[in-house]
Amino acid sequence: MNDTRKVIIIGGVAAGASCAARLRRLDERAQITVYERGPYVSFANCGLPYYIGDVIQEEEDLLVASPELFLKQFNIDARVLHEVTRIDAERREVIVRDLAQGRIHRDWYDALVLAPGAAPVRPDWPGLDLPGVFTLRTIPDSRAIRRWIDENKPRRAIVIGGSYIGLEMAENLTRRGIAVTVVEALPQVMAALDPEMAEPVVRHLEMNRIDLQLGDAVTSLEQGASGAGRVARTQGGMRLEAEMVVVALGVRPEAALARDAGLEIGELGGFRVNEQMRTSDAHIWAVGDAVEVRNIVTGRWCLMPLAGPANRQGRLAADAICGREVRFAGVQGTSVCGVFGLTVAATGASEKVLRRDGASDYAAVYLHPYHHATYYPGAKRLHLKLIFSRKDGRILGAQAVGEVGVEKRIDVIAMAIQKGGTVFDLEQSELCYAPQYGAAKDPINMAGMLAANVLRSDMPLADWRLLEETQAMIIDVRDPDEFAAGHIDGAVNVPLTELRNRLEELPREREIWVHCAVGQRAYYAARVLLQRGFRVRNLSGGYLTYWGFNP
Repeated sequence: MNDTRKVIIIGGVAAGASCAARLRRLDERAQITVYERGPYVSFANCGLPYYIGDVIQEEEDLLVASPELFLKQFNIDARVLHEVTRIDAERREVIVRDLAQGRIHRDWYDALVLAPGAAPVRPDWPGLDLPGVFTLRTIPDSRAIRRWIDENKPRRAIVIGGSYIGLEMAENLTRRGIAVTVVEALPQVMAALDPEMAEPVVRHLEMNRIDLQLGDAVTSLEQGASGAGRVARTQGGMRLEAEMVVVALGVRPEAALARDAGLEIGELGGFRVNEQMRTSDAHIWAVGDAVEVRNIVTGRWCLMPLAGPANRQGRLAADAICGREVRFAGVQGTSVCGVFGLTVAATGASEKVLRRDGASDYAAVYLHPYHHATYYPGAKRLHLKLIFSRKDGRILGAQAVGEVGVEKRIDVIAMAIQKGGTVFDLEQSELCYAPQYGAAKDPINMAGMLAANVLRSDMPLADWRLLEETQAMIIDVRDPDEFAAGHIDGAVNVPLTELRNRLEELPREREIWVHCAVGQRAYYAARVLLQRGFRVRNLSGGYLTYWGFNP
């Protein structure tokens, strides 16, 4: 590189803007130009649903940095409304169109960073271009949705897609007084979760008057008979009518520029990069939502369009361009979403992903502790699933749902995964404790203890998915009044307090599966029976988990 290296960055927002700022901090002499196709070089796109819902009331609050700030504070030439239309990799040049003036010019580089992001998925449906049908990715998108709501006063909206953006939009449209139907092709919301962990989210959405249509895919949109309405038709034959539609089916990499330049594209459609975020061209780096990266749990290539990894990749690419020894470790999909006061978070691999990849030597435990000591007012229950390797206890993934304290626990587990931690590490973790914040045995400790009990053969697990076909005797060790209020079909009620006096009623030649409400009493029962010579397995998480598998 020359003493005055010239770096061009295509795209701003998270990855590109982060890369530009880091480059300047490392190299005061570099000539840095950012070309951004849109009108804003850096904005908070994760806040867009909340701007639509009036939680964020001023559009300016979404602006992270302006071209003026980049120039004055960082001496970076950030040009908005400038679209790079072609990369001439051989000559190390880009062709740029000034969208405001219509002019085209060439610019050269020593290093080029691609941060084009990802575009909303737009299926090939009839009617997708009708007025009142929206996707959400940019500030102009959110402005258009707000304008439609203000001018047309819609009473009903259809949101197509039941993952993060779709549910955030459902919540924020509801805040605007609009009745919302969410249509999701999968049989569950929140595709990142395993189905049983998504069930509490479904119940919460229904409690907040969201009409959920799961397991049915939209096939077309059309103008309603009234003229103002929009009709969505589904594969299952449903006809849903509303005054506006938001299509929230995820995003796909903006890879056309790289493909045309001859850069390597992965099977998932994103740029292939090495651990320094360098593409197949030695002078070109790529960062952000358009990049394929390794999942550190499964080892597979994946797309991970999240702001956190994008920012870190931008920073790391800047380091690499400046010759620093750096390495992007990969991603694990740590994510969180809030919807109607419920927090949903996950990290690492789900069971769905592990089964898809052919993994079998793993186990999962469920627990439903309170987020802080129950004697202190305001304790809220959270639902936690921990997935781990049976071979060595390595943590593979976790999912949690609850009102308070959810993201705190997932963050701890995320760091444990990043460091190659095991359930034994969780068991021994020293975490903050005061009654208003946690418990002496934090949910993290409890999850580690449960998993460690499994690995030590102190608590053999039964598989909830095999409940209907098992020949085992199902023992419910809750109190009779709890059993009477609802129980698993075919279960026999033997309260824990009576268990030792009723051992003769239990078969020794047949396996016994025990459960209680949330798991603690069933564990006590399993320890009694195992030490008395019975063949016992525990249905982890008890009757509360049963509702996730049997909605």
